[in-house]
Amino acid sequence: MTDAIPATGEQPTTDDELRAALNRVRTEVGKAVVGQDGAVTGLIIALLVRGHVLLEGVPGVAKTLLVRTLSRTLRLDTRRLQFTPDLMPGDVTGSLAYDPRTGEFAFREGPVFTNILLADEINRTPPKTQSALLEAMEERQVSADGVTRPLPDPFMVAATQNPIEYEGTYALPEAQLDRFLMKLVLDVPERDAEVALVRRHADGFDPHDLAAAGVTPVLGADELAAARAAAASVRVADDVLAYVVDLARATRRSPSMRLGVSPRATTALIAAAKAWAWLTGYDSLTPDHVQAMLLPVWRHRVQLRPEAELEGVAVDAVLRSIMQQVQVPL
Repeated sequence: MTDAIPATGEQPTTDDELRAALNRVRTEVGKAVVGQDGAVTGLIIALLVRGHVLLEGVPGVAKTLLVRTLSRTLRLDTRRLQFTPDLMPGDVTGSLAYDPRTGEFAFREGPVFTNILLADEINRTPPKTQSALLEAMEERQVSADGVTRPLPDPFMVAATQNPIEYEGTYALPEAQLDRFLMKLVLDVPERDAEVALVRRHADGFDPHDLAAAGVTPVLGADELAAARAAAASVRVADDVLAYVVDLARATRRSPSMRLGVSPRATTALIAAAKAWAWLTGYDSLTPDHVQAMLLPVWRHRVQLRPEAELEGVAVDAVLRSIMQQVQVPL
């Protein structure tokens, strides 16, 4: 059993207390979601660095349930938006609506005005509607009718997509993919985890009733802000910074890559690695932390050459090869 928030009711303040609270988030999510520990950690890291997450997996691996359960463990506002081919940009960001009581038009906020937006099956909506999220994800604001409206803080988009269905889907453009801090791939659980999952359902678990599963709130916005500040304080030595830059430059030179990572991807990797270092109790960044975060942070930001794709080369395999080739600082 992981350490809990102080029993006195006081809010966690020290680094150890904040880490214990985040471990409790992991425990609470585990009451409903089995076999996706890596994805849970990825979502927590994204919250710590104000990032967005793209969850990819075949139907039935608990992508939506994972985000719903995480949201319940946080005392934050959460909204779910099902992306469909007929969804319009105003359905996401909001639009002007006529108020018959005043005889004037007023802006009606869309579901994007929340702390955690679950964008379900984001690749099922056309590019015009997908682009409605670009400003929100990068600038954390919405511009409409000549007025800029800030989004709540924290704000995170957790989007899901199905990798095997192509009919009726629209590939996310590179500009939008680059705004996601991570792309987390949810695989089918291992055998033991799947047996445990089936046992829960056989015993009456209802994924639509998280309260009955005992999932309770653990963290609020203030505690999350404190944890975010603590993670940002992790030190980064010059040789580790240079190592990350060398990795980025290697993706641009790789014969298998048509497009390597951008400087934004480099800074995103450092931020995610610092959060992982803090979560694991380190006060300075090591190459191991960088390597642990490289795949989820970079796999969606690079593009393979067509001939490499025809040969069945996988992006993750190329990135692992680059990690093996680039010299690690001692």
